[in-house]
Amino acid sequence: MLKHKHIDKIIIVILLVASLFTILFMNGNLGVLPAGQNPGYEHRLFDDSRVHEINIYCEQWDEILTDPRAEQYKHADIEIDGERFNNVGFRTKGNNSLRLTHKYGLERYSFKIEFDHYAANSYYGLDKFSLDSSFQDNSYLKSYITYDMMAFMGVPSPLTSYVWLTINDQAWGLYLAIEEPEHAFARRNFGVSHGQLYKPDYKNIDAENADVALRYIDDNPENYDNIFRKAKFDPTEQDKKNLIRALQILSTGENLTDAVNIDSVLKFFPVQVFVVNLDGYLGKNGHNYFLYEENGIISMLPWDYNLAFGTYSLGMPEPINDAELYINHPIVTPAAGEIMFKRPLYHHLMKNPDCFAQYKENFDYLIREYFESGYFSLKVTETIAMISPYVKKDPTAFCSFEDYKIGVQTFTDFCLLRAESIRGQLNGTIPATIAGQITAREENPDVFIDASNVWLPDLGEVADLKK
Repeated sequence: MLKHKHIDKIIIVILLVASLFTILFMNGNLGVLPAGQNPGYEHRLFDDSRVHEINIYCEQWDEILTDPRAEQYKHADIEIDGERFNNVGFRTKGNNSLRLTHKYGLERYSFKIEFDHYAANSYYGLDKFSLDSSFQDNSYLKSYITYDMMAFMGVPSPLTSYVWLTINDQAWGLYLAIEEPEHAFARRNFGVSHGQLYKPDYKNIDAENADVALRYIDDNPENYDNIFRKAKFDPTEQDKKNLIRALQILSTGENLTDAVNIDSVLKFFPVQVFVVNLDGYLGKNGHNYFLYEENGIISMLPWDYNLAFGTYSLGMPEPINDAELYINHPIVTPAAGEIMFKRPLYHHLMKNPDCFAQYKENFDYLIREYFESGYFSLKVTETIAMISPYVKKDPTAFCSFEDYKIGVQTFTDFCLLRAESIRGQLNGTIPATIAGQITAREENPDVFIDASNVWLPDLGEVADLKK
C-alpha cells in the first residue's frame, strides 16, 4: 500500500506527463508515428487546397548565396503557417538547375529542409522536405500534376503543396513543397516496419551504369555502388542480397512476382510514359526515380519532373521542339530498342502477356478517369485560380506573368492532346510503337494528333534564364 504523503500530487503529475506525451506522440512531434495512423504533417503543410506560408530565418544566408553549389546545410529556424521550428538544416539543392541558376546570376534556387539534421526534431512527424523553384517550368504545374497523377493511380508518391516563401523577411516567391522520400515517407506509405529505400544515380554519366538501369551484374554488392551508395537507410548485408536476388530474377523475365511488386509498377509506368519524362528511367540516363525494396520485392517510386512533358531536350545546341512527336509519343515502345533492352523493369514486364494487358488497362483507366472525365481540367482550373495571385507578385520568378499564363495554356493543351493521342493508341487508330509511327509518318501522317499550335519552349527553357 502506498503511503507517501504527496502521493496524490505525484499521481496527478504522472498523469499530466503521460497525457502530454500521448498528444505529442499522436501528432508525430516526437518523430515517431503510431502504426496505421496518418502523420500529422499530411493534413497540415501538405493540405494542397491552399497556399501555405513558410518563413526561413538563416544567419548564414549570405554564405549560401556566396557558394550555393556547395549544397552545405546551414542552421536555420523555420515558420510554417505561423508555427516556429528552431535549429533545422537548410541548404540549396539541384544538379543542372542549381548550376544554371547560378551561372546566369539568379538566386531562385531550390532548397532542402531537414528537421532532424542538427537535433531530434520533426514537423508533426515529417523529417525532410524540399522547396522546388519550378526551374524550366513556366506553368508551375509539371511536378504538381505529375505527382497528383501518380497518387490518383495509387502509386506511393511524395505529398506536395504550394507555399509562399520568405527568407529573412524578404519575399522569395511561390514554391512547391515536396515531401522527401525518407523515414517519414516510408512510414506513411509502408508502415513502421518498412523496407529499404534507394535513389539510384550515376557518378559518371558516360559510364555503363548498369545498376542504375536495374540490370543484374553479378552477386558482388560492390558492383551496385550507384544503388547502395544512395541508400536512404543503412542497408544490411541481407538487404543487399535481397535486392541483388530481385535483379537476378528480373533479368530472366520469369517468375516476376518473386521480385517485383507488379501491381504498383504497372500503375507507375502509365504516368511515367504519359508525361514523356526523357530524363527518367525510360530515358537515355535511366535515373530520377526512387527504388523501394521489401522482403526481396522491388517497386519504383516517382521523382523529379521539371523536365518532363517533352522538354528535356530544350536548351541543347540543336533542341527538338517537335510537339507533335511528343504528344504522339508511343506508349508501347517509349524509347529506342537499345534503351528498352537495357531497362528490364519495363522491358520484361511488357514481354509478359498478362502484365502487358494490365498495363494497357491501367493506361485506359488513367485516360478515362483522369482526363476524359474532366478531372484534369477542373484540377488545373482550381489550381491556377489559387496560385495565380502569388505568381503575379513572385519577385524571383523565372518568367513574366504573361509567360506564365502562356505556359499554363501550353501545359493544358499538351496534356489534353496527349490524352487524345493515347486514346487513339489504345484503340489502334494511332501506332503505339516507334516502328509503327515511322511507317505511319511516311504512309499516313494524318492519323496523328495535330499539335501544330503547341510550342514546347513556352513551357520553359534555359533561354528564359538569360535576362
